Amino acid sequence: MRTSTTSRPEGSRERVAEPLALARSLAIALIAAFGASCVPDKPAEEPAPAVVARGPRIDFEAIGLDGKRISTATLADRVSVVAFLATYDMASQAEARILANVARKHVPRINVALLFLEAAENQPLVESFLYTVALPFPAAMADAATIAGNGPFGGLHHVPSVVILDREGREAWRRVGLCEPAEIERALREIERRDGLLPTAR
Repeated sequence: MRTSTTSRPEGSRERVAEPLALARSLAIALIAAFGASCVPDKPAEEPAPAVVARGPRIDFEAIGLDGKRISTATLADRVSVVAFLATYDMASQAEARILANVARKHVPRINVALLFLEAAENQPLVESFLYTVALPFPAAMADAATIAGNGPFGGLHHVPSVVILDREGREAWRRVGLCEPAEIERALREIERRDGLLPTAR
């Protein structure tokens, strides 16, 4: 039995090959473009910490839950991190744990203290909070003026918030909202460098 085969004219083969070649070229170009778009950008440079121009000394005083006084005077001569927290706020709980890790790395070179922006009747809740989180630094209940935003920290009554005082009790840095460990570390390095406590980067 004879099998017949049909052969295409040479010109027909060329006409079929041309669109196939064009399609292959287009696919290669699209793959190359997609691959280039997937290459991660160069990491951004580390942002400079928001170290503020230092004003007058901030005079505050509170009685810690352990009965000891927490004030500008008791925190003097060291860079001090003061955090404003509340027991009902989940971000405050996260901030407390972050500050516990910062304190373990830097105390006794720095001070860390907490002010809870809650009414005095909430002190049992604050004590339970401190026991649960096992914080290694002093804490106190803020007074009514500070809770209302009229205290010595210039209207700061949001939780969580972090203020860093220099060795003379002047505000050198503040952050409203959850403050990540890297932010606090950068701010501390910059403040200590400006105060001559760290070698200047060359």
